[in-house]
Amino acid sequence: MTVSMVKALNDGLRKALTDDPQVLLMGEDIGRLGGVFRVTDGLRKDFGELRVVDTPLGEAGIVGAAIGLAMRGYRPVCEIQFDGFVYPAVNQIITQLAKLRHRSAGRISLPVVIRIPYGGGIGSIEHHSESPETYFAHTAGLKVVTCATPNDAFHMIQQAVAEDDPVVFLEPKRHYWTKGEVAPATEVPLEQAVIRRAGTDVTLIAYGPTVPVALEAADIAAEEERSVEVVDLRSLSPWDVTTVRASVHRTGRAVVAHEAAFSHGFGAEVAARLQDEEFHFLEAPVVRVTGYDTPYPPSRLESDWLPGVDRILNAIDRSLSY
Repeated sequence: MTVSMVKALNDGLRKALTDDPQVLLMGEDIGRLGGVFRVTDGLRKDFGELRVVDTPLGEAGIVGAAIGLAMRGYRPVCEIQFDGFVYPAVNQIITQLAKLRHRSAGRISLPVVIRIPYGGGIGSIEHHSESPETYFAHTAGLKVVTCATPNDAFHMIQQAVAEDDPVVFLEPKRHYWTKGEVAPATEVPLEQAVIRRAGTDVTLIAYGPTVPVALEAADIAAEEERSVEVVDLRSLSPWDVTTVRASVHRTGRAVVAHEAAFSHGFGAEVAARLQDEEFHFLEAPVVRVTGYDTPYPPSRLESDWLPGVDRILNAIDRSLSY
């Protein structure tokens, strides 16, 4: 079945609501409106206003209420309307949500999912395009995952809801309307990376919004007889070091691409681990292709700011030049 990522997420949430009566959705305008991106469209009509809850405009209150609900046995799924709106809730996320299970020696579980549309590519105004993944990946006690295809969106949102640990679920908003096949079942664990394209010359590591860009770059590189293996991380905390190491072990080269800024971005973690654990198999330094060390720019400059195909191909050339 071919559907958009929005439809896949909607179907995944519908199945989670159907399978477990303790699951509920909450967020700004997610009920009657169906959310800004219509991810929850129709769910309030089918499951009622007590399970698809329109909240006040207050992200700290949304997450705080979700923590209380989780402590009472519910499985709340919170929608943060835009990535730039999550910061008022950071105190609740970092000081409470991420720590209570550890603070209670496991006696309290907090099965809370926080859905965040993130990244650029839609020409939005200030505060509506951010890449906050490293803030959360650096926070012990949180799982941080991101989908890149409709199939992953459908299955990963259900897997996230089933987790007993809190999950930050990042959705690449520029691919909400990208269509793809959705399989009825998956055998891929939530925390496992997948190889989207096999290759032998260089490993290209990406996640979320940069995965389609990486695949396009790999296609173009193939026309020049350069074989690029594309690894989709899918999970940033924990991240699948084993799959990435095995790929780099085979190719001897690694390029990491993401939209977030260069300095202290997730690519730095990947590069450091590969340098530490695969040093003797690397034929070249790990190359990073990222956004710049500035806030997301105005929409007219966005295409130059985001890591595109040309910049990734240039990085591949640099790696292969050693």
